[in-house]
Amino acid sequence: MDEYLFDLNGYLVIRNVLTPAQLAGCNATLDALPRAEGKSWAGNVYVDNPPGKQEGLVAQQIYEGGPAWEELIDHPAWMKKIVHFLGTDVRGSFDAHHGPAFIDEAFASVRGPGKSIPLHSSGYDGVIRCQYRYHAGVFHCGQVNVLMAFNDIGPGDGATMVIPGSHKSNIQHPQRAESRGRSVEGIEGAIEVYLKAGDALMFVDAIMHGSAQRVNEGERRMAVYRYGPSWGRLRLPFEVSAELLARLTPERRAIVEPVTDRLLPPERRA
Repeated sequence: MDEYLFDLNGYLVIRNVLTPAQLAGCNATLDALPRAEGKSWAGNVYVDNPPGKQEGLVAQQIYEGGPAWEELIDHPAWMKKIVHFLGTDVRGSFDAHHGPAFIDEAFASVRGPGKSIPLHSSGYDGVIRCQYRYHAGVFHCGQVNVLMAFNDIGPGDGATMVIPGSHKSNIQHPQRAESRGRSVEGIEGAIEVYLKAGDALMFVDAIMHGSAQRVNEGERRMAVYRYGPSWGRLRLPFEVSAELLARLTPERRAIVEPVTDRLLPPERRA
């Protein structure tokens, strides 16, 4: 059923997968992030809170934020599904060259009233990195995202919106041009995906998605781990810290730094 619904719609909702301890740990990190406008660092987490931007506060490299975030790297509720939809659970798969998966971006988002994310992506765009592909009985998705909710996200809370099936669309959405730069409300076919704290939304990046504008008081709190094949590289110019790599289990380290067997000439070897 997961295969059928993921192929049909481009997303799955996985309910009640984060423990109270994980929710508390992640929310404590978000509570402690600097909220001043501009760019700053919180340890090895990069915080971007630009004035006037619709996205709100974004904390990059959030898996550097502590044990609760590290546990999400290979969370059992979604890791096997991720590997399956990437196609790297197939014996001999070249996509699994260095390991089953790679997180090329991990960020948290804290968004208050008036904030939203414009509509973006689609199968029509044909972006290889984000593509949806199914061939010879095997999924070969370029990127599968897991969005985790750290508080309830319901009507008026700025929920993620998707257009089911748009990951396979060959035609550009007729409202695409007029929707640029604004939230997704009023776009034909877009639906809000409501989540409870501890739920996760898994979706192929090729699906058309964005978020509604938050109108309620308070904050929408979530994070996204973006998984792709292990031959990828970090999307943004960050580097995994030596401190994190030293703490991680071998399985988690392989997901954040899959390529470790680099060949160097003698003059560059430590």
